[in-house]
Amino acid sequence: MAERSLRGMRIGANSLESEAGVAFVGRRDEEYGCTNGHKFVVTLADDAEAPMYWECKCGAEAQIISGEGHEEEEKIIKPVRTHWDMLLERRTEAELQEILEERLELLRTGRLFKRMH
Repeated sequence: MAERSLRGMRIGANSLESEAGVAFVGRRDEEYGCTNGHKFVVTLADDAEAPMYWECKCGAEAQIISGEGHEEEEKIIKPVRTHWDMLLERRTEAELQEILEERLELLRTGRLFKRMH
């Protein structure tokens, strides 16, 4: 059995790839601190914008201490358009009242939905 065993590298011990010809991206460290007193460092690429806030390990929001973090712009919140709002863009309330009366009359006379027996 010993003559049939495989010889070679240990699995996972060494990489067969070399770092020749690999260009690493420049990195920088940004320091953040939360209201609970925790401080930590986040490594970012040189060309990445550092956010003003990062979530701490405790779950609190941490603010950037060092570096050139960018101010987050306030997002413009559009009011929610309801079905009624979109309907009023197409018709006036008087037109809608007229259509309602027509449909109610058809429903009352039985002409709107005829039963097929």
